[in-house]
Amino acid sequence: MTPPLAVEEMPLPEAVLAIARTLEDAHFETWCVGGALRDWRLAVPPLEHDVDLATAATPDEVRRLFPRSVAVGAKYGTVGVLDRNGVLHEVTTFRKDVATDGRHAVVEFGVSIEEDLQRRDFTINALAYHPLTHRWLDPEGGSRDLERGIVRAVGEPARRFAEDYLRILRMIRFAARFGFTIDPATFAAAQAAAPGLSQLSAERVRDEWFKGLLTARSHEHFVTLWREAGAAELWLPELRASYPLAEPGAGSPADPVILTAALCEQPGQVLRRLRASGEEISRADAMERGPAEPAGSDAVAVRRWLAKVGDAADDLLRLAELASGAPPAWSARVREVRARGEATSRGQLALSGDDLRAAGVQPGPELGQLLGRLLEAVLEDPALNTRERLLELVRSWR
Repeated sequence: MTPPLAVEEMPLPEAVLAIARTLEDAHFETWCVGGALRDWRLAVPPLEHDVDLATAATPDEVRRLFPRSVAVGAKYGTVGVLDRNGVLHEVTTFRKDVATDGRHAVVEFGVSIEEDLQRRDFTINALAYHPLTHRWLDPEGGSRDLERGIVRAVGEPARRFAEDYLRILRMIRFAARFGFTIDPATFAAAQAAAPGLSQLSAERVRDEWFKGLLTARSHEHFVTLWREAGAAELWLPELRASYPLAEPGAGSPADPVILTAALCEQPGQVLRRLRASGEEISRADAMERGPAEPAGSDAVAVRRWLAKVGDAADDLLRLAELASGAPPAWSARVREVRARGEATSRGQLALSGDDLRAAGVQPGPELGQLLGRLLEAVLEDPALNTRERLLELVRSWR
């Protein structure tokens, strides 16, 4: 057995400690595992505040001990245990892979914690912490790699990637999130395994792309790794050839749709391929249609631009700021137009289609054309946007 690291207490939620005590009292060895341990040792805010547990108990034994539980992934050994507040905590049986197709694994239970850690993807994720004795287990040297700032595969890199090709994208995300370098042998194996990324589902790839965009210290580093690892060629051929943003990742918006639009040509097409939501695709399409900015910085040009781009205005403003590193000069004019409540859509006109019908305009093409002409007039002169003046215009046109 690998000697544990020195005793060092990691603060844990009481619910996690209660689950561990119940398992240990039933004579099932139990350890905390997962990214929460890595993040705590790095002293960085965790992405997920829950702490996963690994145990010698089988899924059936876990469910017997915890009646308030659900089979999250029983064939992979994972049971979700509900605490008194209804929060679900994942408890997974010690396991090892006995077969894999690069997407899914067949696992075997009845192994040790050391064997369980050997199936992890990277050394920095192969730590274990005993919640009751406060001992740390690090058979793969993950603590040393955390100190050195290195992402390194557990064991043989080619085998790790062949077990699950998504690990290539996870490698990129961890390196970009923490500003780490990638062990050369690990990166070479990832490049060789990159064709296997085509076997992944679009949803899994999208989740990694979005998570990476949201957590990268430098988006330039992140997209460079996607390109150099061979992932962009398969999944993001629209990725721009040169880095287009002036703003570093740390100051970028927490919005993967805006960042995808900034970093990729045809972002709507990219998000369709990645099976993003309809709303996300619509936003990307609207940003692509543009126009990216007003024809001028005067109020009339800004109002016309707001009318044309509609709900995409704020996204396009942020894109312009990302490209230049500062708010565009015309953004102040946008704020002024909005602060004055000036109409930039038919819905903001001081009269409606009902008003026009009451004035004798028949439903049909003419009514829509009149509303369009009224909006054009108001974009030129916001003072016209009163019911009386708009009706006067309509009468003068008919």
